[in-house]
Amino acid sequence: MPITTLFLDVGGVRLSNGWDHHARRRVARHFHPDWAEMEQRHRLTFETHEGNAYRIHQFKLNALVDSFFSSCFVHLRKPDAEIFRLALNVVQAPARQIVYIEDTPMFVAIAEGLGIRSILHRDYASTGAELAALGLQYAT
Repeated sequence: MPITTLFLDVGGVRLSNGWDHHARRRVARHFHPDWAEMEQRHRLTFETHEGNAYRIHQFKLNALVDSFFSSCFVHLRKPDAEIFRLALNVVQAPARQIVYIEDTPMFVAIAEGLGIRSILHRDYASTGAELAALGLQYAT
């Protein structure tokens, strides 16, 4: 089946992961805040202030894709398989005609469990080679 639809993780694939656990650890090593308190505050505010609309606007991502299934918009979060099911229902494309690019192995496994072909993103070259193996062109 030809690929007709691309699902793309933004953080870690298209852009950085922003304020992820690696970034928080670097801040903690440098400024020495109370780690438990910092993590608690992060969990309490993350979903409310995820700020994906800013990233979409700032990096003009809406010029690259047709729609977004962002956790802050749909109130579902990976690894919940429901976010993938929602995307499948909205795009109305068979799972085998979709390729999902993601940098987290667990999320790749969940998508594959739903029949979505997936690429574990490690770097631009290897992801491009996997896309080419599926018959898709990419800019080198």
